[in-house]
Amino acid sequence: MSLAMLDRQRTVAKPGFNRWLIPPAALAVHLCIGQAYATSVYKASLVKNFDASLTQIGIIFSIAIVMLGLSAAVFGTWVDTGGPRRAMFTAALFWSGGFLIGSAGIATDQLWLVYLGYGFIGGIGLGIGYISPVSTLIKWFPDRPGLATGMAIMGFGGGAMIASPLSAKLLGIYDDSFDTATGIASGSAVAKLFVTLGLVYLVLMLFGAWLIRVPADGWKPAGFDPSTVKAKALVTTDNVSAANAIRTPQFWLLWVVLFCNVTAGIGILEQAAPMIQDFFRDGEASTVTAASAAGFVGLLSLFNLSGRFVWSSTSDVVGRKNIYVGYLGLGILLYAFLAFQGSSSTILFALVAGVIISFYGGGFATAPAYLRDLFGTYQVGAIHGRLLTAWAAAGVVGPLIINGFLDAKGEPGQLNAGDYRPALLTMVAILAVGFVANLAIRPVASKFHEEKKAVADSPEQTSGAAAGHDVAVDKAGPLLVVAWVVVLIPLVYGIYETVVKAANLF
Repeated sequence: MSLAMLDRQRTVAKPGFNRWLIPPAALAVHLCIGQAYATSVYKASLVKNFDASLTQIGIIFSIAIVMLGLSAAVFGTWVDTGGPRRAMFTAALFWSGGFLIGSAGIATDQLWLVYLGYGFIGGIGLGIGYISPVSTLIKWFPDRPGLATGMAIMGFGGGAMIASPLSAKLLGIYDDSFDTATGIASGSAVAKLFVTLGLVYLVLMLFGAWLIRVPADGWKPAGFDPSTVKAKALVTTDNVSAANAIRTPQFWLLWVVLFCNVTAGIGILEQAAPMIQDFFRDGEASTVTAASAAGFVGLLSLFNLSGRFVWSSTSDVVGRKNIYVGYLGLGILLYAFLAFQGSSSTILFALVAGVIISFYGGGFATAPAYLRDLFGTYQVGAIHGRLLTAWAAAGVVGPLIINGFLDAKGEPGQLNAGDYRPALLTMVAILAVGFVANLAIRPVASKFHEEKKAVADSPEQTSGAAAGHDVAVDKAGPLLVVAWVVVLIPLVYGIYETVVKAANLF
């Protein structure tokens, strides 16, 4: 693709474009960058290859998540003004380049190169890729923004479900002595895995960048009445710039809400496998086998994936504020149940934890639509980028809280249910803070709204195409079928592999 094809004006959809091509374009990116949550597959291999500690290897992932938040915040406005194709193309280069540089670091035993590649450079690709399709999806689906963002961000959860089994299979191909029980492969095998993933992700993300389009000025879906949006509580038809948004109390209240929701979710995800084994013991031995614990992790992945789509879509009906009341309020009750009654039933424990994780995923997917309700569509991508600093902060604080409590009790995998109670009750308190912050959110004051002319003259609003055409969804053409097949085949594969793993729990 030539560089001229990256310009926003070259991505404006012509009359008759099918808006259902946009979700697979977004999924093509999110299914790739979701690999970030599949690093556990080769973590033990890197520990052995570099003769390093778990903490030293874990820093790679921490750098990537911190860079995700920082790059999303710093480049958010650039993503909005330059258009989604330029952003997705850039994300593809950084994300794939991070794998290739990381591969060189593994092959030459230079851990700092892995920090630089996968952590720093790949993390920038993570942040830009995560927010690049968000504002475009919201503009194509003004009638169902929760559904649209849920479909895309669902891909981030699905990316790990695909990458985990695929990486294990590739490591087995690249290293005949790969031990699936210990998860240890040779350094050369992991280096080859990084090269393979980097190249595959480059192709898939560039496909998404080629597919993406922005709607022409004045476009709206057939039968959509914008006045119905204004009738909903907290939903504005005005617009707030990213610079003004961070001056509003609403932004910081929502920042606290997302921070609390993510921190609480990490509380379970961080220690999922040893946690369920510790909760169910018969003397010194756990009644939950290692295979069943792995099944529990797979079950949480399924809840995480489905929650991103189901709860975000539900928010289109019940409202964004109300759905967060559910995430946080029910989360408080469910965490309290785990703290005091979690060891009463293995199945009940797994299901309650799964619902909590579905709220964790749903919180991510609903956040862009909540921002659209409060601040309009003008620079919602840039505002979303700034909000994701809450994720970066929670990614650091959440594990520190959990590990701090558990370190005082012993080593996870050798504890009991009571040892987790202080950590779980701390999560109850954190969710309560988020619950109050969400209740305090009110419509944004008019003094923060942009003038209508300033919005109309902005780069992201002037497309140069004929405005006002109202295009109904066309009959599915070959491109639409191909686009969905490209993203659904790997997603179905990942779900199948995860279901097989989760079956070990029952």
